[in-house]
Amino acid sequence: MKCLHKLYLTALVLGLAASTSFSQTKLAQTGFNFLSISSDAKSSAMGDAVNSLSGFSGAMAHNPASMAEMPNLLGATFSINKWIADINYLSASFILSPYSGDYGTIGLSFQSVDYGDLEGTVVDRTNPNGYSETEIFSPSAFAIGVGYAKMISQQFGVGAQIKYARQELGESSFMTEEGDVTSKKNKADAVAFDFGTIYKTGIKSIAFGMSVTNFSKEIKYEEEGFQLPLLFTIGISANVFDFFDMPAINQDLMLSVDWTHPRSHPEQIKIGLEYKVFDAFSLRGGYIGGNDENDFTFGAGVSYFGVEFDYAYTPFGVFNEVQRFTARLSLL
Repeated sequence: MKCLHKLYLTALVLGLAASTSFSQTKLAQTGFNFLSISSDAKSSAMGDAVNSLSGFSGAMAHNPASMAEMPNLLGATFSINKWIADINYLSASFILSPYSGDYGTIGLSFQSVDYGDLEGTVVDRTNPNGYSETEIFSPSAFAIGVGYAKMISQQFGVGAQIKYARQELGESSFMTEEGDVTSKKNKADAVAFDFGTIYKTGIKSIAFGMSVTNFSKEIKYEEEGFQLPLLFTIGISANVFDFFDMPAINQDLMLSVDWTHPRSHPEQIKIGLEYKVFDAFSLRGGYIGGNDENDFTFGAGVSYFGVEFDYAYTPFGVFNEVQRFTARLSLL
């Protein structure tokens, strides 16, 4: 047991070391920010405070170790995120946990973004507006990853994921000294790593989680480089009913709290709550501290014989609201 405690503390120290490596980085200096947007409805409804939760595939994007304790042989998740400004996210994950996870769990993840159609322009000093329209273009981005996780003991789990991400922002058009219009494609790709741990204390249902996501080298389109949205997270969760001398048959009240240290903006405290009855109906809520627009989150879910549908609603200030829909399938 002491060895496991030391192992967890070592992982925590390494995560803190990774976070301090970007603590002095200027704010709002990251690219590929689609990697930091969650599409899973359950996670989003709980304010993305799911770092220490395990057993559902949607948490793979937050902490790869979460898939180490999958209760089923196969799991699949499909999500749609109706983001602001008519931007749409699609994501999917597939998890295989053979022999009850004795040999670990393998996961695949995919995420894509549809930014819609945009009008291209080029600087044109001969035009009264100062520019001329070129053509309609459609920026896009996607990421695909493969991960592995395993419970080292009944209390301690580890996981990691490697991702390939690519973003295409159309073409840059500019006018040469001769007056000709030329263009160059704006596209870049990157390889990123996620890793994390989950530790169940054995005290009631208290669990801790730690993760570092989007760890990558600097990338660039042309000359100026930028970093991916690196994120360090520590979380704690527990079933509130475990701490009261009262009957709570066929119902759970899961409370989770995450502290996040992003590269691109100040630290945040995230709080999530899920009330579940008969493992069939769920009501969820969350709060994200430090956000100007989307601080409160809400959602619900229904599950029946291995099929689950989740919904999340997030008020977003001047952008109205964000809605997410997730279908989850568990087999065997």
